[in-house]
Amino acid sequence: MTRIRPFATISFIVLACGLAWLVALPLWMDGGLANPLTGILIPIMMYTPAVAVLIVMLALRPVPKGERLRFLGMWPLRPAKRVVWMMVLGLFAPIVLSMATVTVAALCGWVQLDLVHFSAFAEQIEASLPAGVPAPPVIVVILSQLVAIPFAAATINAALAFGEELGWRGFLVPALRPLGTWPALLISGAVWGLWHSPVILLGYNFGRLDITGVLFMTGGCVAWGVLLGWLRLRSASVWPAVFAHGAMNASGGLIGLLYLSGTTFDPALAGFLGFSGWIVCAIVAVVLVLTGQFRRQPELDGAVGRVLSAPRVGAQHTDA
Repeated sequence: MTRIRPFATISFIVLACGLAWLVALPLWMDGGLANPLTGILIPIMMYTPAVAVLIVMLALRPVPKGERLRFLGMWPLRPAKRVVWMMVLGLFAPIVLSMATVTVAALCGWVQLDLVHFSAFAEQIEASLPAGVPAPPVIVVILSQLVAIPFAAATINAALAFGEELGWRGFLVPALRPLGTWPALLISGAVWGLWHSPVILLGYNFGRLDITGVLFMTGGCVAWGVLLGWLRLRSASVWPAVFAHGAMNASGGLIGLLYLSGTTFDPALAGFLGFSGWIVCAIVAVVLVLTGQFRRQPELDGAVGRVLSAPRVGAQHTDA
């Protein structure tokens, strides 16, 4: 793999974070998340890492022109079978993990669930309808939303997630990879979390207006970033991480369908980016470590921290 100069890596981080603050500036100047532009500016902010990659690639040229798509994991998609299966895994595994997060939160007492009447969500449906309009059966609405999650994850959510993933897993993870697998995953996850600061400090995700919200977001991004980074390194492609990020965003609100009316829950504890999500991601990461999955990085043979398999007898070895 092409090795990135530290100046290019630092420039990317500064640009991505600086552009995020620039996009979010109107929210800070007028109304915070209540600003009517919030629904437009947050999706635009999601593309600031991609813009930062483009600027760094064109201005600093850290990667030779013919190697850029390969370095970013965009192309070629080979072996196709491996990449496709990793995409499928990226699309559906976060949905399962989000459900597991709700289970962990309930077992820890961080949320009270109503899996019979879905009372809190039923009240939300009734409140959203005009007076006199009967509410549809809540179970029908919930099932339709569950069925829609993979489609939303693979379409609009993946399209938005691409803007982030091209930066975090496409550029930053391989740029940091010479430091070793775990430093690359942990540092890139922390940067990803801190990048959210412009909206987290306005109450996004956790409803906290101080540094604790940023800390929880950073912890959540480190936890999930390890898994998304593994998809990137294991497949040598950014696309599985794109679909996984889309699935995360599409399924992250599952807990809102299931909790008991008259109760509340703290996203910092029960949310998929909170403590319960950290626990689930940690369990999955341990399983991946114990099964040797982090040692299989097809595009990174010979990189620092990479554990190579013994060569086959008669096989020719070439550096990747």
